[in-house]
Amino acid sequence: MDPQSSLNKEYESDGLCRILALDGGGAKGFYTLGVLKEIEAMLGCPLYKRFDLVFGTSTGAIIAALISLGYDVDKIHDLYKEHVPTVMSRRTQAGRTAALAALAKSVFADKTFTDVKTGIGVVTAKWMTERPMIFKGNIQQAHGMQGTFVPGFGVSIADAVQASCSAFPFFERKVVTTAGGDKIELIDGGYCANNPTLYAIADAVAALKKDYKNLRVINVGVGVYPEPKKLLMWLVKKFPFNSIELLQKTLEINTQSMDQLRTVLFKDVPTIRISDTFERPEMATDLLEHDLGKLNILRQQGRESFASREVNLKKFLI
Repeated sequence: MDPQSSLNKEYESDGLCRILALDGGGAKGFYTLGVLKEIEAMLGCPLYKRFDLVFGTSTGAIIAALISLGYDVDKIHDLYKEHVPTVMSRRTQAGRTAALAALAKSVFADKTFTDVKTGIGVVTAKWMTERPMIFKGNIQQAHGMQGTFVPGFGVSIADAVQASCSAFPFFERKVVTTAGGDKIELIDGGYCANNPTLYAIADAVAALKKDYKNLRVINVGVGVYPEPKKLLMWLVKKFPFNSIELLQKTLEINTQSMDQLRTVLFKDVPTIRISDTFERPEMATDLLEHDLGKLNILRQQGRESFASREVNLKKFLI
């Protein structure tokens, strides 16, 4: 049976603006895919048909971009199984960067932000000016300078997504060239918004002029796990002992801070956050995980996390 045959349901417009915001977290995006698989099955249609805005940071940016291009979750999962272990198993910054660039080019080819089927936000951070740079496809999402708006600043989706995933110092910084000829050095969007929900809500409220009462926000994280007890010797030699732990702690603090700020600024915006904490030692993992067996367990946990929120998700989405 063609899996697409079960994803043909159509929904009439009901005046609501539905937002899907996907956290960063490297290989832990397999958890995200587990959640999204169940949401897609519940909806009975590709996710881009039900969500008006899909924002993503880092691994969330990869998934968000693929959703916006019309990919179903099973296809995205297949791409993750094929490419993520290759990228994360590289032992040097240059090796991981080259593998990430190859992944982006292979998956997105020459696609641009004019090809997206729904509102998109790919979150990156500017290295020199320490400000966010968010790639969008629709002029309606622009907060200003609409006269010079170019979808995705004229940057390819492959380059924008690679930039969003460039978690320095484990990946090299990414230089992109805009339609205006500007060269901009970018790093992982997780340094400014590992949880991109605030930016997505800002687009809906400030740019699209949606009322709070008409928003429905689904924010999917990557889960929280114990730290692995052992690091490979090459990593110990390459970086200070706690480099991965420090990066993950930085990103998690950012994630939690953004969510806490959301509850203060947008407490009246109906929101469901899905990102459970797992404390069992066997769940220990980090963003560079490349064991497919472990990553499949994360995906299973994502599906379980969906189950605990299924009733409320139906109210938001069906």
